[in-house]
Amino acid sequence: MKNFIRIAILAVAVFTLAAIPAQAGKKNGKAAVTFESYRMELGNVPEKGGPVSCEFAFTNTGDANLLIIDAKATCGCTRPEYPKKPVAPGKSGKVKVTYNPAGRPGPIDRTVTITTNGKPKKVRLHIVGNVIPGKK
Repeated sequence: MKNFIRIAILAVAVFTLAAIPAQAGKKNGKAAVTFESYRMELGNVPEKGGPVSCEFAFTNTGDANLLIIDAKATCGCTRPEYPKKPVAPGKSGKVKVTYNPAGRPGPIDRTVTITTNGKPKKVRLHIVGNVIPGKK
């Protein structure tokens, strides 16, 4: 009888310990970011026309809060702005990218790298176009 009780207690302990990781996985979902577009065409931009902006819309397609940790542009002429607060599952947000064409005539091809806590960890957004030189 003592062996039966010991085996029963051991079995309950093993099943309890085995269930803890499974429960933790259910509580700790994973965020996922999906952008509507990963490339924006700015077209012809006048050099003297001032900065131009575009917005990249995204949705958290995961089952945990999405956090954009950072957004970095390839050069100082491009400035990204992103939500600082977590985006709930199923909710949407926007990353605004502003490009300053002053002193940069010719083709535009800039990249903004977004770092998230979800999947994928890094996303690359592109803006392309052409800066039309201003008159001197």
